Amino acid sequence: MPGLIRRSDIDEVRARTNIADIVGDYVTLRPAGVGSLKGLCPFHDERSPSFNVRPQVGYYHCFGCGKGGNVFDFLMEIDHVTFPEAVERLAQRIGFQLHYEDGQGARDQGSRSRILAANTAAQEFFMGQLASPEAEPGRRFLGERGFDPAAAARFGVGFAPRGGALGRALRARGFTEDELVQAGLLGRGERGDVYDRFRSRLTWPIRDTSGQVVGFGARRLLEEDQGPKYLNTPETPVYHKAQVLYGLDLAKRDIAREKRVVVVEGYTDVMACHLAGVTTAVATCGTAFGVEHIRVIRRIMGDSDQNAVATAGEVVFTFDGDEAGLKAASRAFEEESRFAAQTFVAVAPDGLDPCDLRLQRGDGAVRALVESRKPMFEFMIRRTFAGFDLDSAEGRVHALRAAAPVVAGIRDQALVTEYSRLLAKWLGGDPTEVLAAVRAASSRSAPSTRSARSGGDRGNRSPSEAEGRVEGAERPAITLATLGRDPNTRLEAEALQAIIQYPAEVGPVLAGRVVAAAFANPTLAVVRDALAVRLGEAGDPGWLDEVALEAPEAYRGLIRELAVAAIPGRPDQIARTVQQVAASLVDRDLLRRKREALGALQRTDREAEPGRFAELQRELVAIDEERRLLRGDE
Repeated sequence: MPGLIRRSDIDEVRARTNIADIVGDYVTLRPAGVGSLKGLCPFHDERSPSFNVRPQVGYYHCFGCGKGGNVFDFLMEIDHVTFPEAVERLAQRIGFQLHYEDGQGARDQGSRSRILAANTAAQEFFMGQLASPEAEPGRRFLGERGFDPAAAARFGVGFAPRGGALGRALRARGFTEDELVQAGLLGRGERGDVYDRFRSRLTWPIRDTSGQVVGFGARRLLEEDQGPKYLNTPETPVYHKAQVLYGLDLAKRDIAREKRVVVVEGYTDVMACHLAGVTTAVATCGTAFGVEHIRVIRRIMGDSDQNAVATAGEVVFTFDGDEAGLKAASRAFEEESRFAAQTFVAVAPDGLDPCDLRLQRGDGAVRALVESRKPMFEFMIRRTFAGFDLDSAEGRVHALRAAAPVVAGIRDQALVTEYSRLLAKWLGGDPTEVLAAVRAASSRSAPSTRSARSGGDRGNRSPSEAEGRVEGAERPAITLATLGRDPNTRLEAEALQAIIQYPAEVGPVLAGRVVAAAFANPTLAVVRDALAVRLGEAGDPGWLDEVALEAPEAYRGLIRELAVAAIPGRPDQIARTVQQVAASLVDRDLLRRKREALGALQRTDREAEPGRFAELQRELVAIDEERRLLRGDE
């Protein structure tokens, strides 16, 4: 079995990797103070960002759920990989050749890495097969839908041949049968025989936000194929259909920039939208749009209650006009309140999906479809009218009773009033009576239902989440919030932050004086002691990890918080700011020493102990001189 990765290589990979780039594949980060970035936590559902990243330090920390650590910890937590796999993935990303203690230059990278490698190899194979004679039905399918070879290549469309060709090709590349079954590329029959899961089908690669192929979607082409119209990769260690969105790897940058995502229903719809200029389109993969998809989108959009007004984000759902499409709209509406962004629905004329719309009416029609979006609430209110005869009094009464709970579910109370007015207009009723019906519907709602649609900072969170706790997530035993914010504690915490985050700017001499000073807060004194032990390594790759290991386990979360908490000040004056903070703590300690020396001097009999008296006087002069130099006084 190959040995451990060399420590020097681990440090080199960490030093060359910007943690913000890695986290940015999963979370949209925005500036949050000097050298700090902030976004929605990928580890728990939240409506206001509490997830902080400090690139210079190489640490992340969520002040909501308490999770934090370095770039390796992040990958291990979010993708459930081992430590060696995290190191190997980052090394591959930066093109760095790892070495192992037994001298080998390569190793088995674990099941997850092997699955990803197998998927990548399968994707290359499928794309190569698209030009084969057997793939002619697939090329015809694409051409009939307006996709030329360049479009197929752009989206990685391929073809899976029959006869076990994929399995043979990948075994020849060193993959085992078990690995290919685990990846979902091969299936295993009741008698233990294996077969290619995708046969005689067009394939689309499904990638995660970092661009790695985690699975495939495959479309039936032949009449004799008795399988489902679309066949997807089964659940694997890397593919979870409730969490992946086709096209997100291509769309994430524009989603973050435009603060808009367009949710369509299929792979060809995503292709049509992107080719038509709607580059924020994504689609689910063999499952309904759900809570996990929402969490992924919100993190990419930076969709939080805190910046909802500033960003004015939009989520646009496109649905076919048939009954299935309307049911999909209803399911999406059930989760609407999980977004801080505004939600819309766009239904094409004649019930065309984006692919058919582009084919029949051109790229401009696809763009116009998105721009013609209607607010989700308006769409759902009007849909409730479909089952009632609005020409009769009884029909209008029943329609009001059906629509009132929909309006009552709107989070923004100003919009409740506006939609009540519109509802009265659409029904031809009295606005006062309609508003009363809406308020009555609101009062009848069960507390559990209302909490899912209430406004404000709590959103869909439970009371424990609203208070900064998340069920099932361990909070650190000690946090900055539990220390108090008296002036002494604040100064000590900021001085430790300065050393942890900007050791070079503080300098070894001043940092050494800080960790030698007395601390009033006993908790921060423990962190100071851990820093003192490792201060000689300050700034080296991984030194904060070593500091954390020196401290008792209960204090490690606090060290992570100190590593990412914002330091007030201007970016161009950060060196001066951290030096002043550190100097202020040293000055406070000198003042303490001066007070103690003065007290000792007053208790010393000059006649009886002349030597001790003179020593204390010299100490006081030295302390005053040290304070003068520290303050820069002339």
